[in-house]
Amino acid sequence: MDWFWLACGLGLLVLGAEALVRGGVGLARRLRVSPLLIGITVVAWGTSTPELVVSVEAAIEGLDGIAVGNIVGSNIANILLILAAAAVISPIAVRPEAIRRDGLFVLGATALFLAIALTTDRLQWWHGVLCLGLLAGTAVLTYRQERRGGTASGALHAAEAEEVQAVPLNPWLAAAMAAVGIGLLVLGGELMIGAAVRLARGFGVSEVVIGLTLVAVGTSLPELVTSVIAALRRHSDIALGNILGSNIYNILGILGAASLIAPTAIPPEIARTEMWVMVGATLLLLPAMVSGRIGRPLGAAMLAGYALNLWRLAATA
Repeated sequence: MDWFWLACGLGLLVLGAEALVRGGVGLARRLRVSPLLIGITVVAWGTSTPELVVSVEAAIEGLDGIAVGNIVGSNIANILLILAAAAVISPIAVRPEAIRRDGLFVLGATALFLAIALTTDRLQWWHGVLCLGLLAGTAVLTYRQERRGGTASGALHAAEAEEVQAVPLNPWLAAAMAAVGIGLLVLGGELMIGAAVRLARGFGVSEVVIGLTLVAVGTSLPELVTSVIAALRRHSDIALGNILGSNIYNILGILGAASLIAPTAIPPEIARTEMWVMVGATLLLLPAMVSGRIGRPLGAAMLAGYALNLWRLAATA
């Protein structure tokens, strides 16, 4: 039954994120907000709400392994699994300047997590304030640069917003849809966390391993669906932009919110090993930032690396 409740939780998380994004986009369009700003905020952050809800709820319940493992595992899966799968389906080729800034933001956010984890074993409220402040700063800087310069990255964010179709334009209906989405997210997060904890205890593995694998991949389903559909439509720029935005938000937004709401310990397994796997995966973005391309061979190698990491986790569980 735990697998059933885990699947139900995942399903509610995906439905909740979809309803929240569509309701938010509907409200934004009704208020005549530009597609660029919608893409930077509602779409980019809305698809990461499953990770947000699960990590915050886990932090409140004292499940640090799931709270932090979900963030680190999601960033690893976003690159080595989701981005790699998109590259295998359709090689990613964009102008380097279209992703360079967001790529630098990802590297900076990863470096910040590394610095925090190397200097403390517990996230405090001021870490949350710092992360959320930097997230707000990146959003403001992105919007100002793209509105002023009309960059290729700006077109990418606007395209992500335009990809969201069938949204309610009635403001009350849009607000109701967003509210229902939030409710589904909270309920889905509760179901998923409860099932994940019981499965971890049943299999005799740590909550960290469950957070890095089942929970991380499950909460990344919105990014997986978005990136695969974009790759099938040959919109590789949207697939890459989706992953970059998600990884920025996972660290600065989700880690920041969890730290601000409840002091959260960084599990030794993450500080010792998994954090470095995330750093290594993030550094694989450098070729794309320089050449603007991730081909099928690199995508296949990244998928193999993810499978190897899962095997390592299973062997050491």
